[in-house]
Amino acid sequence: MRFLVDNALSPVVAEMLVAAGHDAIHLRSLGKQDESDDVVFELACREDRILLSADTDFGTLLAMRAQSKPSVILFRHCDERDPRKQGDLLLRHLDQLGDDLGSGALVVIEPLRIRVRVLPL
Repeated sequence: MRFLVDNALSPVVAEMLVAAGHDAIHLRSLGKQDESDDVVFELACREDRILLSADTDFGTLLAMRAQSKPSVILFRHCDERDPRKQGDLLLRHLDQLGDDLGSGALVVIEPLRIRVRVLPL
């Protein structure tokens, strides 16, 4: 899978995805850490990447645009900000989320559950 990791998450999450065999880049590695959410969203669309963030504004952008891409994974209400734990949590569930992410989905990862909404919203 191809991922674009937003500034709201650590580059460690991207590194863990790469180590697991995925194509993942963090905004900082592209020098785009100061770009607006719209620019980041468009970059994910253009490069066909799943956007990974803790910024709920991306869910709003998905709803406003009524598009089926890009898929977005949001970490919500996660008291645990340890990027290694976030990466482990994501990698543990990625196989079961693959089909939905491939066709377009908003995935919300919370401490006790994972919610999937098929796009467009």
